[in-house]
Amino acid sequence: MSRVPLIISIVALVVVLVVGMYATDFTAYLGSDPAACNNCHVMDSVYEGWFHGGHRLAATCTDCHTPHALLPKYIVKAESGYHHVSAFLLGKIPDAIQARDSSLDVVQENCIRCHADTVEDIMTGTQPFDRYCWDCHRNAGHDGRGTSVYPYQDIHIYP
Repeated sequence: MSRVPLIISIVALVVVLVVGMYATDFTAYLGSDPAACNNCHVMDSVYEGWFHGGHRLAATCTDCHTPHALLPKYIVKAESGYHHVSAFLLGKIPDAIQARDSSLDVVQENCIRCHADTVEDIMTGTQPFDRYCWDCHRNAGHDGRGTSVYPYQDIHIYP
């Protein structure tokens, strides 16, 4: 049995992957430039809100939305990329991206990490800490300027 068809198939697959990665500027998604996050129209209002919000000078998208440890950060980026590419290819792009529970937990951990001195009394207090930071600080990361006009704007989309 000849291995030529298998070799041709593997080479063709590699060529398609390399061309696809080049055409989509794949490496931009490995960094932390907010412009890369805004490549999809679904992110327009979120990006606009961040750009005009208080965190623009202090944090990028990845500072809040990915873990800070190297391996977990790129695992989250890979999962997000998979979901975004799948939605795009299947034509199932939502009007608003719904954050998964794991995403909400990452953002919460990053809020606490960056604002540890400020929230120390809350974290060690006697009151239960059973809410997300953005339940009260709704526009902290994304100013209201980018808030959606859709009726579901006040549900947990992206904090």
